[in-house]
Amino acid sequence: MSTNTAEPLDFGVLLNVAFGAFKVQLHRYLAEAGFADVGPSFGYVFRLLAARPASLRDVAERLGITAPGAQKLVDDMVAKGYVQRLEHPSDGRVKQLVLTERGQQAVATARRFHAMFEQGLAQRLGAREVAAAREVLEQVVAHLSDAELEAGLRPF
Repeated sequence: MSTNTAEPLDFGVLLNVAFGAFKVQLHRYLAEAGFADVGPSFGYVFRLLAARPASLRDVAERLGITAPGAQKLVDDMVAKGYVQRLEHPSDGRVKQLVLTERGQQAVATARRFHAMFEQGLAQRLGAREVAAAREVLEQVVAHLSDAELEAGLRPF
């Protein structure tokens, strides 16, 4: 890897820079697929709502952000057509957040990119090397508790 410094990057810094490079390519791919308005934290909500509908409170708690912060994020996603608010089936005071068709398409597009990215690495570097890299990354997070792993899936 070429850097502007004489010393190699610290491992944690390299992981962070690599993740940043991945995100740049992901957002470029999403934009080319018609999702140029995806915000930097949308992916966290996409992942949550792809699994099941959630309330605003659920979103805030799962993402480790305040209710007003979650409200702002969800409002942006609603305005851009990725999320809709529905009546909760058992509690009329609560709105249930679900992905719209556009939101589901964005998630599917992002998942395609994830698979293509890994396949592209395998073509350039070799399947064995990419499998080894995946194993290393899995070992880095293997010792985490479920709560610690979940915290790592939050935007902040």
